[in-house]
Amino acid sequence: MIASWICPKWHAAIFVISICAAAQSRPQVARPGWKLVWSDEFDGANGSPIDPSKWVAESGGNGWGNQELEYYTGRAENVIQQSGSLVIKALEEKYSGADGVTRNYTSGRLKTQSKFSQKYGRFEARIKIPYGQGIWPAFWMLGDAIGKKGWPKCGEIDIMENIGKEPGMVHGTIHGPGYSGAKGIGAPFELPAGQRFADDFHVFAVEWEPKAIRFYVDDHLYQTRTPADLPKGAKWAYKHPFFVLLNVAVGGEWPGNPDASSTFPQTMLVDYVRVFQRDKSIH
Repeated sequence: MIASWICPKWHAAIFVISICAAAQSRPQVARPGWKLVWSDEFDGANGSPIDPSKWVAESGGNGWGNQELEYYTGRAENVIQQSGSLVIKALEEKYSGADGVTRNYTSGRLKTQSKFSQKYGRFEARIKIPYGQGIWPAFWMLGDAIGKKGWPKCGEIDIMENIGKEPGMVHGTIHGPGYSGAKGIGAPFELPAGQRFADDFHVFAVEWEPKAIRFYVDDHLYQTRTPADLPKGAKWAYKHPFFVLLNVAVGGEWPGNPDASSTFPQTMLVDYVRVFQRDKSIH
């Protein structure tokens, strides 16, 4: 496992799709054509920590390559299980870490690196995101070769990102060598006017195959990425296992920093994370 690394994540929208994405009650685990291979339903006792066999809580306040303002901690104040959900809470508080860095915000960032990774499949999570200027929730994946290849050669798949000043919009993006940062390839998904993702749970997913990555919100397919979308000569960086991340950043180059309109705490609720493989027994 890499002790620390910096991985920029930027917005790069190509087209806008407005589809009615109705919130769902918790879907059943069974999904026709797919076999569940890993999950966390976050049904631990109220106030319990994350499952250490599945997740690593990252820590640090180094800006994470994006000029973020939070200090990530694994404290119960920032990361906990409650009422059947994972709770990641961003707080406005002065906090000094063991590394000597002091920040005015804290939050949580979890990853499955060294615990679980998979090559291809369906990766989904049911999430109720926070909102507000400077708030940046994300559900995403990184290639587990990051320790050897570095970023962006390892590849990155942003299943869901939101910047709080766009309450009705989320973004799905891929990053790799030659198409990273502001040149990432992706698209937004927009709810009907007046609706906010923070008002209810929604299911965010990708279906990843050798030559295609499909992005979904509430089972609505809104974009498909293939090697044909890459810049000439660029490498399709999605041929090896990836691990999963969940976090709520505060501030940064893309969302901008909190302002007088921002309120705290801001909470992301994750009902579950599920990973599937194609069911090869079905022909």
